[in-house]
Amino acid sequence: MDRTQGSYCYRAVMMGTDIELQLAGHQPELARQVFRIIQQLENLLTVNRPDSQLMAVNRAAGQHGVSVDRQVFELIDCAHQVSLQGGCFNLAIGPLVKCWKIGFSGDSVPSPATLKSLLNLCDPRAVVLDRQRCSIFLTRPGMEIDAGAIAKGYIADRVCGFLQQQGTRQALINLGGNIRVTEAVAPATAWSVGLRQPFSEHGALLGVITVNDRSVVTSGVSERYFICGGRHYHHILDPRSGYPLDNDLLSVTVISADSVSGEIHSTQLYGMGLQRAGHWLTTRHDIEAIFVTRDGRVVCPSQRQFSFRQTAGMPVTG
Repeated sequence: MDRTQGSYCYRAVMMGTDIELQLAGHQPELARQVFRIIQQLENLLTVNRPDSQLMAVNRAAGQHGVSVDRQVFELIDCAHQVSLQGGCFNLAIGPLVKCWKIGFSGDSVPSPATLKSLLNLCDPRAVVLDRQRCSIFLTRPGMEIDAGAIAKGYIADRVCGFLQQQGTRQALINLGGNIRVTEAVAPATAWSVGLRQPFSEHGALLGVITVNDRSVVTSGVSERYFICGGRHYHHILDPRSGYPLDNDLLSVTVISADSVSGEIHSTQLYGMGLQRAGHWLTTRHDIEAIFVTRDGRVVCPSQRQFSFRQTAGMPVTG
């Protein structure tokens, strides 16, 4: 624990990443409760532990459905509905993630034949949900769901809700780059969140986002990747081709009211590319985004619910 800019900061390593909690006062017991909530939810949602509920669902693929806790079912139901809409967000992408191993030891480039054989296992239409029984059934042997693209957002929202129930008005939770802040006591105490420059060796910032009661989630190609044969392979996979997405973007940062939406839309918007994503944003008033392009631009289509102050030399366009 340390104190930063008038806030007390508590840290832990969980979910395979650095967790940071900032509170307005010295509240160690509240921080311990938050970390316990994170641990409990991680145990429910991870696919990296043999005794987790989602691992049980994956092991039963092609055999039978598995009943899970109501909160797990609701999250998977949300992810399933989005996955059926098409695009890059797909809860059934587990076989591809496991095959590529990007961000884990043993990563390598799979053969085209291997990837093609896995695409049939990544069809969200083959996931059957029974709301009455809270049951999840993967109808094809070898299927695996992966909640990694949405779990952090769900946990961040749950933590934020818990803190608000406890009467905490000033708090920030950072789950390895997934950031959720509570409502500020006054406009002058709104939170400042740094936007990192992709591939910066020393964590240099492109700018600072000022937000109040919002989520800030970034999807990009510079955090988890490997280089093979001079080519960059990142972790945002296209479930339609099996390969990492290749477009004009380095990252997308989504500012939204809740973190689950931020997780979903940061992935979807990245997959659209700059032009399509910018057009899509004109149809929504609850989602805003900041794009960093491969040709060195920072694009902010609007700044209705946040402000962005540039700190690096990349040009900013609207």
